[in-house]
Amino acid sequence: MGLRELKRERTRRLISDKAFELFTDHGFGRTTVEQIAAAAEVGPSTLYRYFPTKETLVLEFVEQSLFDAIDWLREQPAELELPVALEHVIERVLDRMESNPDRVRAVYDLAEQTPSLGAHLTDAIWRWRKDLSAELVRRSAATELTAKLAAGTTMNILEIVVETWVRDPAGPSIKELARQTLQLFRDGAIPLPRARQ
Repeated sequence: MGLRELKRERTRRLISDKAFELFTDHGFGRTTVEQIAAAAEVGPSTLYRYFPTKETLVLEFVEQSLFDAIDWLREQPAELELPVALEHVIERVLDRMESNPDRVRAVYDLAEQTPSLGAHLTDAIWRWRKDLSAELVRRSAATELTAKLAAGTTMNILEIVVETWVRDPAGPSIKELARQTLQLFRDGAIPLPRARQ
């Protein structure tokens, strides 16, 4: 990464961090773009170049955690078996989220309190499922239906593990919850619909 890219990344991170401080202290609705720009010592037009909306400021960390895992999957050899690849995708997303628990918990709190944020989070989740499904079709003989089901199941695991972890900070770690969840799938303990005999 060149010097210019490093500076851009530092500026982006500073804006994001200052925004979160203000959102946490004053609330999402009461924090203006101008206040965020002033706290990060940039102009509003600079802020908008990095983040087109306030919602993107909040969701950047979660989106990056999700989509970086798909980027990683795209770089893996085709021989990597899909169940193993999907477990690695889950692990990568959760490792990233676990690296900043306060940010993840704040995102979920803000999304619950702010309908526009909740809608943006839902949109990000659907885009991720679609991208993961397309990558599964590209790298295997999976049908579109199979790929969509696999992507949906992967996201459901992520959503439930993260939500459980966010709601119970004193409970098991995010990795322990993921391990328990994946074991339930391996053991067949999670019931799936079956055709009547």
